[in-house]
Amino acid sequence: MTTTEILTGATLTGERAVLLETLQQHRFLFTFTAQGLTDEQAAASPTASALSIGGLIKHVTSVEESWVRFIEQGTSAMEPGADAHETHEANFRMAPGETLDGLLARYAEVAAYTDKLVETVDLDLAHPLPSAPWFPEGKTWSARRVLVHIVAETAQHAGHADIIRETIDGQKTMG
Repeated sequence: MTTTEILTGATLTGERAVLLETLQQHRFLFTFTAQGLTDEQAAASPTASALSIGGLIKHVTSVEESWVRFIEQGTSAMEPGADAHETHEANFRMAPGETLDGLLARYAEVAAYTDKLVETVDLDLAHPLPSAPWFPEGKTWSARRVLVHIVAETAQHAGHADIIRETIDGQKTMG
């Protein structure tokens, strides 16, 4: 039985299986960096960067959730609010009262929802990207392209988290 079958109860094949298994593997590597940390360690920024493992988990959760809403609802789901800059910055930090366990539980909820979406969504469903300086004007992304972006975002931040964890106590995710 594959990881996909264990987690979803479904036997996926083709690109759906590849997308889901790749995303799940990068999520595992990402969350593994938090294993055994205290809330204080998870909130710490021990490198020259302001990033922390807890903040990265919070950020990746928010990004995945936003992109899933984009798949389901289109461009309007990602329209920035008046406090977009402050919200973006806050998504990289553990707030007072937030716990690592709470952040990981929320990430698991979002991940489970995304996994179910991968099983059923029309991968060719596409929407125009929101207007932003980092997106070419008039560009459209399919659900497939968004899911690849979620994989890339997760993998990139897994690397950041691994560096932070190694700085905290020498533990490495791989190697």
